[in-house]
Amino acid sequence: MRYNSLLNAYSFKKILLRLNNKGSYFYIFKSQRFIIHPILLSLLSQNKLIMNKIAIVGPIPRDTIITHNDEIIKKYGCATHPAIALAKLMKNSGEVIVISHVHKKDQQPIQELFKPYKNVNVSGIKSDQDRGTVIELRFLDQNNRLEKQTAFMNPILPEDVAPFLDANAFVFVPITDFEISLSTLQFIKKNSNALTIFDAHGPTTAMNINGNRQRKYWTDRDEWLPFIDVLKMNLEESLCCWFKNEYSIDEMGIYDEDDTDHLDAFATYVLSKGVKVLYVTLDSRGCVAYSIKKGKMVIDWIESIPVTEVIDTTGCGDSFAGGLAYGFTYHNDLIKAAQYANTLGAMRTQGKTYEVFKDLKGTDEIIEKQYN
Repeated sequence: MRYNSLLNAYSFKKILLRLNNKGSYFYIFKSQRFIIHPILLSLLSQNKLIMNKIAIVGPIPRDTIITHNDEIIKKYGCATHPAIALAKLMKNSGEVIVISHVHKKDQQPIQELFKPYKNVNVSGIKSDQDRGTVIELRFLDQNNRLEKQTAFMNPILPEDVAPFLDANAFVFVPITDFEISLSTLQFIKKNSNALTIFDAHGPTTAMNINGNRQRKYWTDRDEWLPFIDVLKMNLEESLCCWFKNEYSIDEMGIYDEDDTDHLDAFATYVLSKGVKVLYVTLDSRGCVAYSIKKGKMVIDWIESIPVTEVIDTTGCGDSFAGGLAYGFTYHNDLIKAAQYANTLGAMRTQGKTYEVFKDLKGTDEIIEKQYN
């Protein structure tokens, strides 16, 4: 018997539909679109079925933040921001998986941090090697900061992500170049249909023996690009990914926040290596998305969400990456993904706690007002 109601499955390898009221399970194996019974469609519209899974992969640093207003904030950072933002957006409709390595003394407090969010799966947070991340951030203004790192987690390896290969998307938010193994991305590409979203903040940041965190060139970039579907970075990081064969001494270390002349050539190169979408964020100006359609590069500009006051920018990039994952998983649209990304990034600036993030209704209201 055939039914006319169709649901776009966004190329899910396997979709598990769970009926909350009776505990029954339905497994549907298809790749693009599947026929769905009207009863199941009704349950979907009522958010009675849990379908989507998004994995956030990266460090959970124990942060000490000195803001540009000289306020001191102590909290767990990085992966916590997109995880909690997504937990609110995906309430009753999906699961957020957190994959990280932490110190033994931090594991219980981190699990308590996620406890109020029933759809956050913390089974991927491990402390068996007792290696986590500890960072101090001292902001010079709302965007620029000095960074010190006094502890570093062991890298995320294929065995860490192996239990979660049924996720719709993996969001990698490294903050230092050693935190994600290339073999992990290769493993996902080979064994999963999940979308891989990668933040270039990690491979463009190094830590020296004095604990100073510094910008670096992503010199082995070409080894990584074939295993990344969506690549995200800010303008300064883009300059660390698109480099000359040789520099003069006077050219080294110069950053002009108005210089975007290299972006089109850089995007053309990145997309030729297998990346599907490149996003470059431009602070308060918004972001630009590069993609290929019908054999030609398409450039889309997505304006920012305006804010009247910036309180804390820590985690804005991580939150942006989480918004991309939501947009692709639920809408399969690169513009919609950028709108969610800009919105979560803007929300992150509005306070010191995770209360800045809104539920799906509140978030959609902001998007509707800004992007009409």
